[in-house]
Order: sequence, then C-alpha cells, then structure tokens
Amino acid sequence: MDLPPGAETPDENAEEASAPACILTFNASDASGAGGIAGDVSTIAAMGAHALPVVTALLMRDTAEVFDQHVIDADAVVEQARCILEDITVSGIKVGFLGNTDNVSAVAEVLSDYPDVPVVSYLPGLSFMEDDDQNTYLDAFRELILPATEVLIGNHKTLTDFLLPDWDSDRPASPRELAVAAAEHGTRFVLVTGVMLPAKGAGQFIDNVLASPQGALTGEKFEMFEATFVGAGDTLSAAMAALLGAAAELQAAVGEALQFLDQSLDAGFRPGMGGVVPDRFFWALPPGEEEEGDETIEEALSDDATEVGGSRSVH
Repeated sequence: MDLPPGAETPDENAEEASAPACILTFNASDASGAGGIAGDVSTIAAMGAHALPVVTALLMRDTAEVFDQHVIDADAVVEQARCILEDITVSGIKVGFLGNTDNVSAVAEVLSDYPDVPVVSYLPGLSFMEDDDQNTYLDAFRELILPATEVLIGNHKTLTDFLLPDWDSDRPASPRELAVAAAEHGTRFVLVTGVMLPAKGAGQFIDNVLASPQGALTGEKFEMFEATFVGAGDTLSAAMAALLGAAAELQAAVGEALQFLDQSLDAGFRPGMGGVVPDRFFWALPPGEEEEGDETIEEALSDDATEVGGSRSVH
C-alpha cells in the first residue's frame, strides 16, 4: 500500500516492542469455562498477554466433576502448535492436561525445539482417569515433560503422590523435598500450593511455596474457608506463564501470580451447582458495583458449598 506524501515507514521494531507477550498453552477444552483452555485464555488476557491455545482433549464435565474425555489425535495437537509457532514468536509456554501418553510425547517433541522459552507445567488431579491410564500418563509426564519444565505447579498432595509416590513418613513432604525430587527429572523449581499450616487462634491458613532443591524461596499464605474452587490451578499456572513470558523475575512473578489468584478467588462466583469459578477480570468491575460483587461471592461461598478440606484448594 502506498503511503501518503511525507509519511514515514512504520517502525517494525517499535511495533514489536509494544506488542503483548504471546503465550502458547497446551490444555484440554473445558466447556464450563472454569479451567482448561478457556481458563488459560482468560487468565493470560487478564495478565496483559496474548494466548495461543492448543487443544489437547475435550473434557466432558460440569462445575462439579469430570465425567469423561475425548482425546485429540497427537498429530492434530502437533499441527496446531507447529502452524502457530512458524508464524508467531512465543515468549512463554504453559503445559496443562494433555489427555494421554501419545500427546505427552508429541508435546515434549515440540518443547524440545524451544529450549530457551520458559515452560510452566501444571499437574491437576487426575482421579477421573482409569488407574492404568493415569499411571502411564504420569510416567510419561515425569519422563518427558519435567525435563523441559522451568516451574512445576500443583497441589501439595498431588505433587507428593506424583514426585514421591513411596513417601511414608508421618510428616508431610516439604516443598524443598518435592523440589529435590522434581530436579531429578530436570525441573528447576516447584510451586507447591495448599501446604497445610498449624492452626493458630481462630484462623487456619495454607501456604503456597516456591522451592528449589536448596530450599523455599518465596510464597504467600491464603486463609482457609469452606469452598470448592474449580480452575484455580489453571489460573495460577497460566498467570505464571504470562508473567515469565513478559520477562518478569521468577520470585516477583510468583508473588504477582499468587496475588492475582487470591483476588480472582475472592471475587469468584458459582455459575452452576458445583464449584466456585475464579473471576479473572475482578479488576474490570465498574466503580460502584463492588458491593454487588461482594454479595455474589458470599452467595457462592454459602453453607451449602461443597467443602474440600475446608480450604481454597488449587486443583
């Protein structure tokens, strides 16, 4: 297209500098919008980045439970990713639920071509899978995804079962011990959520800790209350991927991602008969509607809300 007289040629470098970070995410489609690809896209957008969603499976679920899944063929997963990677420069990658071992292998092959891009992997609870399928999936994830992972995120119990399956001590595994186990497979850091803390006074708290094999690095405590949250883990991991993709320092990114999750949960809502969905756009609430928002969350966390350990559970 011809430029008008006196017009300057657009500075492509300036345009690239002002563009949002592009974050590739591999995850299942969750029609409830609570987690999965829908949760990733909304979280990444709320963090000011641009999401590049690659669908790995279709979850048949509502806001209470997963009933079944249909896995996307591994070749189709790879083709989705390769098409966009040949066109767009990706600055961060999130790995969520991949469906089966074939897709784990396929995604690992893609990741191997981008060793300089930070990868955040999230391990959800997989109780909806048959035991044999779950075990082979976790074995493949451990062998193929962890070596490419910068930060592994998961609930304390989920990560303990995954990284230290033979743990038989009376005390819970520490975040550092989980980090040591993850490092044996090539993962540099773990962000462990839902670490139970001793009750003090009238309040009960859980800790969320970033750890390396050398010890705990940073974290943030959440106050416990009776509610089931759906999509919290996907929210935290997608936020971390967006922040690291925008070149945030690791510990600062953890602090910001946990604060974002906390506020998303505080503003959460219950659209159905199951769990509470995080509101990733809590900050976009128009002035004067805060009281209405508070009433919504109070209703969502009413006495008939399903309890999961009496806490904000990241799952």
